Amino acid sequence: MTHGKKHRVVREPVSLYEAKTHLSELVEQAAQGREIVIAKSGKPKARLVPLEPKDTRRLRKYGLGKGRGWIAADFDAPLPPAVLRLFTGEPE
Repeated sequence: MTHGKKHRVVREPVSLYEAKTHLSELVEQAAQGREIVIAKSGKPKARLVPLEPKDTRRLRKYGLGKGRGWIAADFDAPLPPAVLRLFTGEPE
């Protein structure tokens, strides 16, 4: 495994055994921008990559939908018997 804080791609894949043994260290390296290829039996099988930074411009703002929705006055009224039977499976 090559070590370094600002590498983007690892030239040699990391073995699955080494990845399991050093997972915490590899996750930290990925978080710093490094892409790590994990190989099993010498064949690349997976990539450990950093998460994309959150786009703070798209976060929801409270209150933007205020006044846009409505709830019917009888929304919690009991269901009519015919509809209730559809849920319970009782015959008509």
